[in-house]
Amino acid sequence: MTPLRIAVIVGSTREGRVGDRVADWFVEQAARHDDLAVTVVDLTEYDFPASYPAEPTASIRAFVHEVGRADAFVVVTPEYNHSFPAPLKQAIDYAYDEWQAKPVGFVSYGCRSTGGHAVDQLRTVFTALHAMTVRDVVGIDLLASGPTPQCTDELRRDAGVLLDQVRWWGLALRAGRAARPYVS
Repeated sequence: MTPLRIAVIVGSTREGRVGDRVADWFVEQAARHDDLAVTVVDLTEYDFPASYPAEPTASIRAFVHEVGRADAFVVVTPEYNHSFPAPLKQAIDYAYDEWQAKPVGFVSYGCRSTGGHAVDQLRTVFTALHAMTVRDVVGIDLLASGPTPQCTDELRRDAGVLLDQVRWWGLALRAGRAARPYVS
């Protein structure tokens, strides 16, 4: 069977962010599964324009291509002011059909928070894009764990549950899309 292609999207672009370290930790957890092919899609690597252009730029096309080739997604997002970062919303909006009928999981983090507000809002956005968000989340309180997630048994278990759900939905929806194109 072809490995399930999961794009781990790093949603923070702030200088001094910890999102890249959180994503690295999650990718280490996913690497234990031979049936997954994981790609990191770091928004800092894309030179997105300040305003939505009439024609897609090379960076927009490259990002949309990465979204299109993935079978499933895990979004790594901080919670800033009870929401998710604006650059993440901007990136999500550049793709449309590419998100459809694919699962999305979340690894969220914050200070005195595990990022639940950000995830709740992202669920609404992805539902509007006809993506399927999975129930369980990996939530990290940076004040409790430090700037890099300590691989506690609980976080490792949460990551395993999230990966199981993303894998199940990813395989089911990939087969569904192959059998019958999704129509929105």
